[in-house]
Amino acid sequence: MRAVLIGGSGATGRILVQDLLNSAEFTEVIVLLRRKTFEEQPKLQQIIVDFNKLQEFEQHIRGDVAISCLGTTAKDAGSKDAQWKVDHDLNLQFAALAKKNEIPCFVLLSAVNADAGSKIFYNRMKGSLEQHVKALDFGKLIIVQPGGLIRPNTDRLGEKIGINALKAFNRIGLFKTYEALPVARVAMAMLQAIRSCQDPVNIISVKDIKQLSKIAE
Repeated sequence: MRAVLIGGSGATGRILVQDLLNSAEFTEVIVLLRRKTFEEQPKLQQIIVDFNKLQEFEQHIRGDVAISCLGTTAKDAGSKDAQWKVDHDLNLQFAALAKKNEIPCFVLLSAVNADAGSKIFYNRMKGSLEQHVKALDFGKLIIVQPGGLIRPNTDRLGEKIGINALKAFNRIGLFKTYEALPVARVAMAMLQAIRSCQDPVNIISVKDIKQLSKIAE
């Protein structure tokens, strides 16, 4: 199979790219990036892209599965509006181009509690994206909804504090739907979902991520 992916420079995306390269099922892995990120490998193509002109790189968005691990924070983006343009608009544009080019399977890294009607900005943004990607009617859509993400060597102080607090609550049985998981397990679950999910729309919860990542080990 041939996979095409955006968000490959992020914590989950980096690991998933390596998982795809290590998988015998994938003979070609195309990663759209702002700058070169990975060491050269025979199965890997790194396409340097101006994401403000993504439609100009449509010819590279072809294959058997399209995957988005793309996401940012309001702080990194500079504002909520800028975050929406990345997390929502750019992801949707990528999905629409994948659909136009008849890619049968789309995989979206989303988040727990995604809800287009939510009063919480982040949840509303993710829910709106899910809603619009579903409307594209892929042959198979996989939406992965992790809770907290444990990124190795993160420099985000707020993230460190939040993850530690979440782990403490999880240990006493609280907030299990938000359970923090290492990005390596999320990436592993995404790969296994591509292999095993058969329904037209597949929503992968925290519980599902834990199960799928065990199967893939």
